[in-house]
Amino acid sequence: MRFPLALASLALASFFGATALIAQNTPTPAPASQPKPVTVPVTLDQGRIVIDVDVPLPSGSIERVRGWVDSASPDLYMSQRLAGLLGLALHCDGQSCAGTPAAASLPLQIVIGGLKVILPATSEVRIPAGKPALAPGMSAEINIPSSILRNYAVLINFPDREFTLGPPGSLKFNGDKSKMLVNPSNGLIQIPSKIDNKNCDLGLGVGSSVNFLSELLFDKLANAHPAWPQLTGAVGPFNTGERNDEPAWKLMRVDRIQFGPLFLTDAAVARLPENPTLPFVAFASTPTVGILASEALMNYRIGLDYAHSIIYFDIGRTAKFPGFDVPGLILRAEDDNTFTILGVADFEGKPSVPDVQAGDHLVAVGDSSIANFTMGQVWALLEGSPRQERRLTIERAAKQFSIVARAQHFLGEPHISDPLGNGAKNDETRPKPTKN
Repeated sequence: MRFPLALASLALASFFGATALIAQNTPTPAPASQPKPVTVPVTLDQGRIVIDVDVPLPSGSIERVRGWVDSASPDLYMSQRLAGLLGLALHCDGQSCAGTPAAASLPLQIVIGGLKVILPATSEVRIPAGKPALAPGMSAEINIPSSILRNYAVLINFPDREFTLGPPGSLKFNGDKSKMLVNPSNGLIQIPSKIDNKNCDLGLGVGSSVNFLSELLFDKLANAHPAWPQLTGAVGPFNTGERNDEPAWKLMRVDRIQFGPLFLTDAAVARLPENPTLPFVAFASTPTVGILASEALMNYRIGLDYAHSIIYFDIGRTAKFPGFDVPGLILRAEDDNTFTILGVADFEGKPSVPDVQAGDHLVAVGDSSIANFTMGQVWALLEGSPRQERRLTIERAAKQFSIVARAQHFLGEPHISDPLGNGAKNDETRPKPTKN
């Protein structure tokens, strides 16, 4: 969600219904069936919901690409490669491009699991200039933004790694429900919430792993609750790899957040960076104090009934995840999908990986070269139980060397070693669902 802010004018074609002029002795055609919901598998990549998307090309062929389901951005993005295949006319300013169909008679469309989604021919598409995907460290070449999702019924099934899309009213949702505030012009969602016994609205940002709170609220909570675990440096699931200031990000665990019908404990949040590029800041329908993302909601099936402005949370499991049990590296994904080490987070007052320097490059984890890996794939290799070792290959000044880095239990209670010396981690790895 680091892209330039520009509100795309998006709409979907009407669902097919049949009408016919009845001539004498001519049978009336049967009404065309309404499109049915489709369910497709999901790859979770650093909290991003990634699915396969088929894109019909002007040549008549189909190009299958990876698509990013992002409820926290209203703009339509695609890679420059895909824009070229679609024959879009590009207008670039050196850092980003915008594209429009060369012929208004050729509407853009995508197909998800057989369900056709038609985009207006007049839509302007945002295109990161020269990048192979939507952002470094990603595989997706197109996104499915909130301005498209709002026209459908949506089910995001984190436990079973599935994404379901269907016409309004076509899905039956389960679980606890709450009203959601939907911006009618762009589909951005906010949920009535409560933090530290104060009412507020929090955005829903599935499609990212980072939970944000505004600078003002974060600082207020940190000053009022100094015992809450805190950290400097965006490690693990909060390391997006897109911003140079991530080593300076402030992180904290909030004792309790009410998010609609949910009560989440020990929820990790980051202090919203200065000059943020989050679309919520500019386009939310009401003032928002933050965003909850997939990191906080991984145990749930989330139903989005846009037609009735209702959200459903159906708990699917109570499993705990490694989360912030990682070596304390802060990485930046480069345009060629190599990874620069921007910094190292301290653990118990000392650098958690003392043998690396800012500007080094991470080349391999164990025997796995990470060239062309996504950010999520890299962190899947790095995370582990506290004190578990990872052998890293580092490059500095064109020379490579190996080091051993240990996963630490960031944003938790002090580490307690087990009798075998392997480490025992506490339970505070993901927000835990509780009942009021």
